[in-house]
Amino acid sequence: MKREKIGIMGGTFDPIHNGHLILAEYARTTFGLDKILFIPTGKPPHKDKDSISSNSHRYNMTLFAINSNPYYLISSIEIQRESIAYTIDTIKYLKSKFNYTDFYFILGSDSLYQIHKWKDYKELLGLCNFIVAKRQDLDNDNLKVKIKELSELYGSPLSILESPLIDISSTEIRNRVKKGLSIKYLVPESVEQYIEKNKLYKE
Repeated sequence: MKREKIGIMGGTFDPIHNGHLILAEYARTTFGLDKILFIPTGKPPHKDKDSISSNSHRYNMTLFAINSNPYYLISSIEIQRESIAYTIDTIKYLKSKFNYTDFYFILGSDSLYQIHKWKDYKELLGLCNFIVAKRQDLDNDNLKVKIKELSELYGSPLSILESPLIDISSTEIRNRVKKGLSIKYLVPESVEQYIEKNKLYKE
């Protein structure tokens, strides 16, 4: 049986934006992934849960954003979890459910430099493949050194993703909505309409 290759895009997605979608599509096509699984975070370990939108809003926005792409899927496994959502628990769960699947965790290089703060990060680095997207303000040579170091220490398959540097942030989008400014072309049209209809980020 041919092993399936699934990319994992995790995040608060508050809101999901075009930068997330472009990154996912480049990862899918560059590494020959069969699907991309979007997993909105439940109770994120590094953020105040009261400062983010409800699980249902973030799930719905993600769903609307990916609906038109047949290679994109969504999972509610983290938002259904009552405890804090840790990446390692999610990866272990997925690996236990899907035996003939290789998972590729997609993250930005800024997150890679902080991975030592993640729960059981040494074990996590050995559990799945990592696709690392370069960030504009981080040196390429430093990233290669970091990836070599982690690979040698923990036997983790890490690859650099060459993709457009789309400098969009969810924080910027929320601030623009709050100020009554346009977010057209920063998010999919369906997400823009959802935010407007549900009066998100106004106050």
